[in-house]
Amino acid sequence: MTQEAGRREGTDRQAVLLAAGLADLTLSTVGSALGAVRGLLRRSDTAELAAEAERDLAARGRLALDRYAGSPPAHLEVLARHVMARKAVDDV
Repeated sequence: MTQEAGRREGTDRQAVLLAAGLADLTLSTVGSALGAVRGLLRRSDTAELAAEAERDLAARGRLALDRYAGSPPAHLEVLARHVMARKAVDDV
């Protein structure tokens, strides 16, 4: 057996071990998530919990829209600023 064949075999083995570890981690995570969902479904206040989650998501959405899609200043506010700027120039 040459060194190159030994390295290739070691690399293949490493790839298989990594894939198996990733699959095990995925199954473990999915199992934990399913257990959490089962626990939530057994709760007596599931409807209240869902309503609270909906309110929280709506509040987060409102905040995100306010942050990224800020509304322009009101028209009268813009006019008032122009008037104030003109008065300041005229007074000087």
